[in-house]
Amino acid sequence: MRCVVQRVTSSKVDVDGKTVGEIKNGLNVLVGFTETDTIKEIEYCVKKITNLRVFDDENGVMNKSVIDIKGEILSISQFTLYGDVRKGNRPSYIKALGGDKAKPMYEEFNRLLNNIVPTKEGVFGADMKVSINNDGPCTIIIDTDM
Repeated sequence: MRCVVQRVTSSKVDVDGKTVGEIKNGLNVLVGFTETDTIKEIEYCVKKITNLRVFDDENGVMNKSVIDIKGEILSISQFTLYGDVRKGNRPSYIKALGGDKAKPMYEEFNRLLNNIVPTKEGVFGADMKVSINNDGPCTIIIDTDM
């Protein structure tokens, strides 16, 4: 499982010209799944994301989590996180989990996130336009295979 977590001042996702998810202060999370992922990886990532201390405290030190600041999460499914470019210039997506298996994992990921932090989401499998106002910039990569 791979997640690209970005601290944002705002983020939104549009599908067919209509905004389907939008947050202000919080985290934008791009998430992809692979064949070996289970509920264990999902639970690990949810715990790690919601507890990441990437928001400034009163001393300007990144010491607060999205929970601490009462922020939100925008979760976007992105199979291209598993694009392999080691051979040639066209990414191979062989390691990306197929939609029929990835969709329930994405839904469970979002359900678990939303139990902790208000979570908005994109539309699985849709052509999405994502607007991200990265704050910092601050971007963290979580990969359960590393």
